[in-house]
Amino acid sequence: MDEILVSMKGIDKSFPGVRALDHCQFELRAGEVHALVGENGAGKSTLMKVLSGIYAKDAGQILFKGEEVEILNPRAAQNLGISIIHQELNLMPHLTLAQNIFIGREPRRNMKFLLDEAALNQQTAELFASMHLKLDPKTRASNLTIAKQQMVEIAKALSFNSEVLIMDEPTAALTETEIEDLFTFIRKLRAEGVGIIYISHRLEELKQISDRVTVMRDGHYINTVQTAEAPTDQIISMMVGRTIYEASPELPENPSKEVVLEVKNLNRGKVLQDINFHLKKGEILGFAGLMGAGRTEVARAIFGADPVDSGEIYVQGEQVEISTPQQAVWNGIGYLSEDRKRYGLALGLEVKENVAMAALGKFLGVLGWVNKSLIRSTAKHYIDDLAIKTPSAEQKVKNLSGGNQQKVVIGKWLTADTDILIFDEPTRGIDVGAKSEIYKLLNDLAKQGKSIIMISSELPEVLRMSHRVVVMCEGRITGELPIAEATQEKIMTLATARKAIVNDITASPAAA
Repeated sequence: MDEILVSMKGIDKSFPGVRALDHCQFELRAGEVHALVGENGAGKSTLMKVLSGIYAKDAGQILFKGEEVEILNPRAAQNLGISIIHQELNLMPHLTLAQNIFIGREPRRNMKFLLDEAALNQQTAELFASMHLKLDPKTRASNLTIAKQQMVEIAKALSFNSEVLIMDEPTAALTETEIEDLFTFIRKLRAEGVGIIYISHRLEELKQISDRVTVMRDGHYINTVQTAEAPTDQIISMMVGRTIYEASPELPENPSKEVVLEVKNLNRGKVLQDINFHLKKGEILGFAGLMGAGRTEVARAIFGADPVDSGEIYVQGEQVEISTPQQAVWNGIGYLSEDRKRYGLALGLEVKENVAMAALGKFLGVLGWVNKSLIRSTAKHYIDDLAIKTPSAEQKVKNLSGGNQQKVVIGKWLTADTDILIFDEPTRGIDVGAKSEIYKLLNDLAKQGKSIIMISSELPEVLRMSHRVVVMCEGRITGELPIAEATQEKIMTLATARKAIVNDITASPAAA
């Protein structure tokens, strides 16, 4: 189909101190998947928030099916048939699927103040059937996996008879099987004439699912190309304005034999069972496994964020008691959560305050006064050192892009001078250019003698960044591989093992 559903021309949008969009353009046809890519801070999400009525444009023109429209709020966008599915899903966990989908639009009985639950569930069941989803409308949202929650979000969008569907990082939290299921459904929508705008940092997905790619950089429109005709390195070059070498960076030299962290017999119900491993000075220890394997739970237990039933933790050979995050910090352990917005940042505070918050004692004078100039200079140091894109140290963190928010979290733990750093999905939702910077940062930290645990769902990332790889499945460590012997196939074999196994896969030199 060649009908142009959406045409955006000359779109401008500014925030205090930041020009987010500068004369941007975008076009979407019926029955196409149009990928929108760019580094963090490029303006992708801002442009889509203008289209979906979350932000009002400062200047420019939006045409919907050839007619100029003013989209002043999300309801106006939905009435046109434009829906957005955000990266952070917005379902209310305590409500049923039917209640989530039709909230604010529930069918009523003859007495208008009474909801018609039967009709609500029937409408939802019909919607699910049209999508070939085997879900019970009466199921609570909290009982679904992330992948199924995402399908419910799509169902909610389609319940508005949407002709334009905006998907922001839809595969960020999905397994490979779930991604393929999602792609199958996207292709079905495309065949039915729905126009889909697909925002993703995973460039390898674009060839599989998109028809065209539009690239943005620093708030500007760069170009639109046919996916089939554009090599990945060409798209990357347009995104970053420079060459990014995808080759593996050099790992720091082999770490010393000094063990800085040792975990023995860590247990927490069925979530963690008999966890044993060690971490050396200057080492990057990769943690791999499928979603739900227990990797994040290990990190949270070591950091004192979750209680454990039993187990011992040793730092620099001394057994330590860690039952709170504060005790973990006292013992030189920092944790960068996979959910940086919820656990890593105070979004309403400024960059400089976030950088200082894990080490406030450093900034107190003799009488307990806060040394604001020292906080500001420290923040400025890490803004420069980590290349954080912000107009100033006084910018509120909520106004930064995801990649720059992640860099602020890193700056926070570097300010606290922690020697053991746990990075949980450090590059999730981060573009290729920022990934390269974070990889370099991890290597630099290891060269400085910092010890790093890196949890990642991306096997190429684990393989390029680790000295050793620990693999988990269903709350257990099922194997450990030295990087020289690690392959994606071996890791996946261990990641799907239902109990700890010892064979040729887990070569003995890994424990050396």
